[in-house]
Amino acid sequence: MEILEFLKQENISDKIISEIKSFRSFYKLETEDERRIPKDSYLYYGKEIWEEAATAIIAGENILLDGPKATGKNVLAQNLAMAFARPEWDISLYINTDASSLIGSDTFENGEVKLRKGPILNCALKGGFGVLDEINMAKNESLAVLHAVLDFRRTIDLPGYDRINLHEATRFIGTMNYGYAGTREMNEALASRFMVLHMPVISAENLQKLIKDKYPTLKPEYISQFATLFDEIRKKCEGGEISTRSLDLRGLISCIGMMKKGLGVTKALEMGLINKCFDEYERQLVLDIVSARLPESLLGESIFS
Repeated sequence: MEILEFLKQENISDKIISEIKSFRSFYKLETEDERRIPKDSYLYYGKEIWEEAATAIIAGENILLDGPKATGKNVLAQNLAMAFARPEWDISLYINTDASSLIGSDTFENGEVKLRKGPILNCALKGGFGVLDEINMAKNESLAVLHAVLDFRRTIDLPGYDRINLHEATRFIGTMNYGYAGTREMNEALASRFMVLHMPVISAENLQKLIKDKYPTLKPEYISQFATLFDEIRKKCEGGEISTRSLDLRGLISCIGMMKKGLGVTKALEMGLINKCFDEYERQLVLDIVSARLPESLLGESIFS
């Protein structure tokens, strides 16, 4: 489904859709940059979040998507790049990230020193959308180089080179959650440069829409079963009975894909969800949830019409 058609279907405000169309028509792309616009992506279902995120982008703001696992942070980031027809740079942040890996560094080429551009610089020059993934895993010192990029100055000062002004269409989308090993509190100076959206847990209704969109031939009763199964696993996680290892929405979607290719339902769920629990007791708890809802003998091809 074309992304703007999807937004209409989700009853996104006509005013917002009109602004997105104006943005797309005003900021043209070079042909070589069109390949970076995400094409094949899951769709994010959630009218309020869509309207808040799109409005912030239209207003020239950067956004920070904060929420627990399996809330669709990266999916929404990709969808925004699709909707606004902008090239996307995925910038994974980790504890060893430094300024040179973000902005760029000198390299020796054809007998002379040249700048090897990093993803932040490329995104800034091309008017792209930069997805700063797990932004609270990077050291605050390395992220300090982004302060002038993310605030009203919208510039990058490169030592030994000219000051570079960001393309007007450039936006940055940060994603983060707490509780993972290596995460840390985001400093106030960086947080102040974003509009923050707290991503809600996906509802059973929206999860069913997502599954149906990906696998339209899946029988309705099994769409409902998988959505309920995922919700039951989430409740176990929220209650502290199991870890969040098996709460893997990508894993569930991939499981259904393997079922469509002929793998048994339980076997597919073992590979994509259950076996991600490495503690045997926890693994058995998740297996019990699956067994109570889906018979072990259920064939993958039988759940599709």
